[in-house]
Amino acid sequence: MATPYDFPSDLLAGQEELHQVRAELSALLRRLPWSVVPLDGFSDDNGWRKIERPASPGWTEDEQAEVEKLRRREHELAVFVSGHRFWSQLDGAARVDARMKLKHTKDDPEETP
Repeated sequence: MATPYDFPSDLLAGQEELHQVRAELSALLRRLPWSVVPLDGFSDDNGWRKIERPASPGWTEDEQAEVEKLRRREHELAVFVSGHRFWSQLDGAARVDARMKLKHTKDDPEETP
């Protein structure tokens, strides 16, 4: 049987925002060109698999700023969640179990407070 944890609301909110920021950053990076700076395309089939990249126009200053903003927020949230005072109440395997449950609170509607 799963152990229920009474996560503080600020910890739940921080974890949820962390999920959202990571999803937003991932979507943004998928849309952007493969190189931050303008580079010519290339093809290399000398390795164990062929690698091809089209020419990259690079990222605009606004795109670079948006990526930096999201990465900075992701870092702030990761530090907040991992360093939250709640974790000091638990030790060993219980802390690991609670951390995994927190990461997946939105996956299981029955366990969402």
